[in-house]
Order: sequence, then structure tokens, then C-alpha cells
Amino acid sequence: MKIQLDITTEFTINSLTDLAKFKQVMEHLNMKINKSKLARDMGVDRRTIDKYLNGFIPKKKRNKPSKIDEFSPIIASLLSEDSKQVFYYRRNLWQYLKDNHGLVCGQSTFRRYIANTPEFQAYFEKDERVSMNKMSGIRFETRMGQQAQLDWKESIPYETKDGEQVEINVAVLVLGYSRMRFFYMSISKSQAVLLSFLTETFEKMGGVPEELVTDNMKTVMDEARTTQSAGKVNAKFAQFAKDFGFQVKPCLAGRPQTKGKVETTMKLLDEIHAYQGKFNLAELHAYIEELCNRVNHELHQGTNKIPILEFQKERNHLRQLPTEPIRDSYKIDHKLVKVNASSMISYKANQYSVPPGYQGKKVGLQVYDDQLWIYYNMELIAQHKISDVKLNYQQAHYEEMLEKAMPDYPDINDLAKRNLAAMGAMYK
Repeated sequence: MKIQLDITTEFTINSLTDLAKFKQVMEHLNMKINKSKLARDMGVDRRTIDKYLNGFIPKKKRNKPSKIDEFSPIIASLLSEDSKQVFYYRRNLWQYLKDNHGLVCGQSTFRRYIANTPEFQAYFEKDERVSMNKMSGIRFETRMGQQAQLDWKESIPYETKDGEQVEINVAVLVLGYSRMRFFYMSISKSQAVLLSFLTETFEKMGGVPEELVTDNMKTVMDEARTTQSAGKVNAKFAQFAKDFGFQVKPCLAGRPQTKGKVETTMKLLDEIHAYQGKFNLAELHAYIEELCNRVNHELHQGTNKIPILEFQKERNHLRQLPTEPIRDSYKIDHKLVKVNASSMISYKANQYSVPPGYQGKKVGLQVYDDQLWIYYNMELIAQHKISDVKLNYQQAHYEEMLEKAMPDYPDINDLAKRNLAAMGAMYK
């Protein structure tokens, strides 16, 4: 009897762990293994080949649960289509979870977690931003006190916690050497607002840079600078520059990379969208100030230095401020008003609320952008839209007053709504 056996002599090696079985096959076939060729083909050392041929089995890695896993439901909710909040960058989401949900981990660890979670990674892949590095050309550095760069983060749509849809603008000034930033939120970008912002910022800095780099915004330039024209600074801003002793350096139209230091800073302000529906305008103003303070105390990626520490050196090289009367002439009018026993201030025969605790105190009042901005010791404590209504309460202020007066009442929120409705003073 003759029996024909079809024995397959082909053997596929998918990984190093297949080598032990491959050795058995080769021994049965009485064939020699070319270890050197195996090592070359698999990109490993010959000694590694020997080890696996002799039956080495690596220890299985334990799939430890990530400490970020407990935040997964929160992340899923924040990134859902139903969420008003928007996170343009993974960094924004990481910072938000740190500040509001107690996340404790490094940014790189968090980025890996998002990258390894397909449904979260997909959220960021659909809206990738153009990196400023791709837009930038040659990097220029300036000496201490030489230059500041100015720009607006414009027309940011924002929904307040009361459901009001507004557009805000944030003025940004960056010192070229230290990378110290200054932010200011405003409804408008009027020249009065810009000059007041610059004046108060120079006062905070304790001096003035030699030059100010800006784009061709209408509040600065009557005619844009182009390759054919030097442009024309408008008369009001030219006088401001003369009074403060700095040169105006407009960029060429269409070349934002010329002021790359301030353009890079604009990405930081995208964090505002993480708080859509969370703040009223006064709270948003305070948040933007906190954001500015935070980034000035963090390591700057470009310089690998901390801006606030470098600023302590740079401020000694700034030019002297002009006299106080000159500075005051460019500030938005700031007058003192007294808070009455009902936690209200008066403006043009109508009353507007402030948080309880300021009764009898004098607070600062600024009026611009059709808004009242109320300060105490330079801190913004309330903001109101100018109204024709006699009494203008913010519900949060009124609730706080009721809580102090009636601490045992079961539903202060409902009582506040009913009382305000009865008075015709509901503020939204």
C-alpha cells in the first residue's frame, strides 16, 4: 500500500512568539534555521531570536484601568452634540476638567487617553485648526522694553447663563521680550475702549514700550499699510502715541504673522467656549482676567520661561508714563456712586443691583457699550444693560439678599422669581 502525504512546508511568522513552533517544524523537517536572516528580517538582535526559538514567553502586560476612566461620562457629556460648550483643543478640555472636576494628571497623559478613545478623538479630528507654526516665517526676538503687540479677538459668540446671545471682543497686548499678556473684554471695539485699555495696561506695566505693533484696524489706521504704501495712522491715535511716547508699527495688510506673538496668544482665548452658558457678562469678565493671570504664571512654550518672572526684568526697561492728567484724559469716565440699603446704585433715575454686602459703600461706575460696569477696588462686581425700567435686579443678587434675610425659607429661587415678577424687575 502506498500512502501519499501532502505536508505543507510553508510557515508564516507573524511575531517573535511564533519562533518556538517554527523551530519544532524545522527540526521535524531536519532543516537548519538561518538565525541571522531571521534577525535581519524581523529587525531584532540575533540573541533575541535565540531566546524566542528556545521558548521564551514575555509576561503579559496588565491592562490597568486609567485614572481618567472615572471622568469618561463627564467627557462624553461635554463633547456630546447636546452640549453648548465647545472645546477647540484637547488642552482646553484638560484645563476645564482640572479647574471644574478635580482631574489630576499631566496634559500629555490626557492627550494620550483621548487619542486612545476613538469616540473622543473623533471630536477633535473634525475641527482641527491650522497651526500658527505653518503660517509663521522667521522668528524675531526683541530686546527688553522694545516692543508690544496689539490685537483683538473679535466677535466671539457667547451665550450667557441667562440664555442671552451676545458677541464679545477681547483686546490683547503682549510684551515682545517677556511674553507678558494683558486681556480686556468689551462688547465693542471702539477707539475709546481701545485707548482706555492701552492706558490702563501701560499703568499696570508701570511704563510704555518703545513701539507698538498692530494690524490695520480702523481705530488705529485711516489707510492700511501695503507693499505700495506706508499707510496713515489716524489723528487721534497718532496723538495718543505721541502723548505716551511710542512709535506705531502697522503690519503689512494680510500678513498677521508679522505680529506672531499676539496671534499665538489668540488660541488661548478659545478656552472661553468651554464656558458657553456658564457665566453672566460680569463673571465672564472675571474669568478672562483669571485666564490671563494663569497663562502669565505658566511656562511659555516658545521661550521656555515664565512670563511674569521675565516681566519683572523687562518692566525696568520701559519708558516713563506720561503725567496723570494726560493718562486720565484717555480713560473711560469712572465715577463713584453709593450703594443704597437695597444693594442698588442709581443711574439716570433708574436703579441697578449689586451683590449684597456693599450697602453704604462707594463703588466705581463706568458707562460704555450701552452697559453699566460696576467696580469695587478695581474688581468688577456687576454689569447691567442700560434700561428704561425703574428697578433692575439681577436674580442672583436678589436671591442672595433673600437668603440672608430668610435663611430658613424652603425655596428661595421660586420666591425670588415670584417677587421679581411682581415688581416687574426681572433681569435677563
